[in-house]
Amino acid sequence: MLSGRQFRITRSQRGLAALALALAGVAACTPPATNPPAKESQGTAPPGQAAAPVQVLPSPALAQAQAEGVSIADVVQKALPAVVNVSSSRVRQQRVPFHWFFGPGNGGPQERREQGQGSGVIVSASGVVLTNNHVVEKADEITVTTSDGREFEAKVLGTDPKSDLAVLQLQGDVSGLTAVTFGDSSQLRLGDVVLAIGNPFGIGQTVTMGIVSAKGRADLGIVDYEDFIQTDAAINPGNSGGALINMRGELVGINTAILSRSGGYQGVGFAIPSNMAGPIMQSLQQTGKVVRGWLGVAIQEVDQELAKAMKLPSADGVLISDVKLGGPADKAGLKRGDVVLSVGGQKVDTTGRLRNLVAQEGADKKVPLEIMRDGKRQTIQVLLGEMPTDPSLAGASPDLPGQDKLDGLVLENLAPALKQRVNIGGDVTRGAVVTDVEAGSPAAKAGLRPGDVIVEVNRKPVADVQAFAQLYKQRSGIALLLVHRGDSTVYVVVRR
Repeated sequence: MLSGRQFRITRSQRGLAALALALAGVAACTPPATNPPAKESQGTAPPGQAAAPVQVLPSPALAQAQAEGVSIADVVQKALPAVVNVSSSRVRQQRVPFHWFFGPGNGGPQERREQGQGSGVIVSASGVVLTNNHVVEKADEITVTTSDGREFEAKVLGTDPKSDLAVLQLQGDVSGLTAVTFGDSSQLRLGDVVLAIGNPFGIGQTVTMGIVSAKGRADLGIVDYEDFIQTDAAINPGNSGGALINMRGELVGINTAILSRSGGYQGVGFAIPSNMAGPIMQSLQQTGKVVRGWLGVAIQEVDQELAKAMKLPSADGVLISDVKLGGPADKAGLKRGDVVLSVGGQKVDTTGRLRNLVAQEGADKKVPLEIMRDGKRQTIQVLLGEMPTDPSLAGASPDLPGQDKLDGLVLENLAPALKQRVNIGGDVTRGAVVTDVEAGSPAAKAGLRPGDVIVEVNRKPVADVQAFAQLYKQRSGIALLLVHRGDSTVYVVVRR
């Protein structure tokens, strides 16, 4: 859910709306058969002055195709046979009320079969299909229909809900299938023309055209691992799992979701990039699961205030706010306060980007991390571990917004009774415990909350409330606090 009531993320859902209602809002749009030359029209101008000519340009897609000598129809002809329709069904138990008009019922459970429609992409001539997890999730039966009308039963080789991908294997005679060619999604540029191919509303194969609107979209709340390509190529319910194709006919993304107020296409669609989907697909084929790399740190974004408080040269990179004892980062020598600038030579600018890069590298792989420590750049080699299945062991980033009073803080010394009362972890042995925060105060605005344990002020350790007060009053303007919260630590900037 984005922006409260105004937007929502929509994916292919079980039980599509009635086709008549869905089609009522669809307007026909037929592109010209040929690319017309640019025309000039005269605009209005003040009396006595000639009107400036107005250039009417062809669509960006047609202009690029013309410049590259590529026919869009040829691209479609190459890619279309690899895109399939995926139909799924499952039996759901539901309790039925008493039947007042047709005899008494016992109100017991009865079975109801639910149907779902989506799309998929043939990635191997042996009948391997890549699609979205939500298209086939909990399905009892899966039927795949190819572009030439053949129907196949399919079984699930593996699913990955964290990225919303699934791999299917077609059953029976799979001779004559056409597989898609994988493209390099990292080479996409904003404005590149792309085609979306799928089965919207279950009406059959459909091709739409648009451009790459953005790359690296994350933190949308669709899945755990997000690095989406954003496109304005029309994507609707039923397109999920279909192909996003570049102008060479290569697969550069798996269409997954749309941002919409109405539930239908409104110009903002998202696709999983091929460079992310490919390794996940291979892992699911080989092992039936996805093994992701694990660094063992808690991380947070670096904003201007945090950069200033930590005396960083810029707000680039991602800050390590905690290091898991005995984890890969700890063994490699990474420290709390290090700022990660790149992973394996690829720039890091958001927490989502860092998580994705580490996860994609996989376990038991040595990866160079460029970091900033004490104002100096250095590179540290880290042998990544395997992401634990228990999130509490993974060192995930903690959740941020949310004596005398100091800028709205009420503090107590860390005593055994207080630790038990506010449920503070046993490994915390020193610090000042936040017991209350005044509403609207600088502390509240910074996101401090009761139960936080302040263990550092301006990079200096805090033993108790008195030590905190002395260190806190030494700095005017802003104060950098290291706070123990939950199972991790996080840096908080308080503007005084």
